[in-house]
Amino acid sequence: MTKEMPGIVRPELQALPQVGDRMTFLYLERCVINREDGAITVKNEKGVIHIPAAMISVLMLGPGTTITHRAMELIGDTGVSAIWVGERGVRYYAAGRPLTGKANLLLKQAELVTNMRSHLAVAKKMYQMRFPEEDVSHLTMQQLRGREGARVRGIYRKCARESGVTWNGRDYNPDDFSASDSINQALSAAHQCLYGLAAAVIQALGCSLGLGFVHVGHELSFVYDIADLYKAEFSIPIAFRCVAQAPEDLCGTVRREVRDAMAYGKLISRMVHDLQFLLNGEENMDDNVNVVYLWDDRFGNIHNGINFEREGGA
Repeated sequence: MTKEMPGIVRPELQALPQVGDRMTFLYLERCVINREDGAITVKNEKGVIHIPAAMISVLMLGPGTTITHRAMELIGDTGVSAIWVGERGVRYYAAGRPLTGKANLLLKQAELVTNMRSHLAVAKKMYQMRFPEEDVSHLTMQQLRGREGARVRGIYRKCARESGVTWNGRDYNPDDFSASDSINQALSAAHQCLYGLAAAVIQALGCSLGLGFVHVGHELSFVYDIADLYKAEFSIPIAFRCVAQAPEDLCGTVRREVRDAMAYGKLISRMVHDLQFLLNGEENMDDNVNVVYLWDDRFGNIHNGINFEREGGA
């Protein structure tokens, strides 16, 4: 007689919702996170709520959160990215595991980033996405950075004018969140939501957070690359709009507004598509087969699970 094990059977990766079908993120603080069957439970002084684990992209765990081993087991089995962050989500400490079991995109990312010509080509593709009506292929990286800087300054001025919020430039201290004015606090909170989602998508697809093309040298370089593609549409206008409304809980309001905009704008699906396009081009966009190969210096990738003793193995 088979002994019945507690909990639920670990699902196969193929049975889990794809990253593009999931919710964006949940920010939690000052609560106890546990597990009940296939749901994550969140408990505080107001009570307990249940969250279907397989429908979450990323959990942003803020100060005061306590999480059990059983909850982390479920988070790992369902491919949820758990990100430990600081107060109001403005610092990144650690993250969880990828949703995929393959390394195709990671290998492609490493190949592209370590070749000067392909590195430049991907960086230009990122800038081209900001200027879809223009051909920027003939511009240098220095010219593209200047164009992007002017574009972002124009977006800040436009949002300030439309919202009536005073804007004196981006000015913040990463070590002292409260030292900034309201609009800079709102921008930091909004951008962190984008960074969290970008990190979740990058990890879910098995890519490296640190191998960036426009940003380099930081453990989150690729996160900043991807998030920057959407700031003008999501985090910047939302931050100005929320400050203009003067809510009592500014950063909480900003996070909820960004979350709703991400959901309505289907941002996860867009990130998945854009990331695959940047690394794979138009071909192999739907290559979702999980295969493990053995590397061979003469024949490239060869099948695993074979005894190669007859070929000279020990």
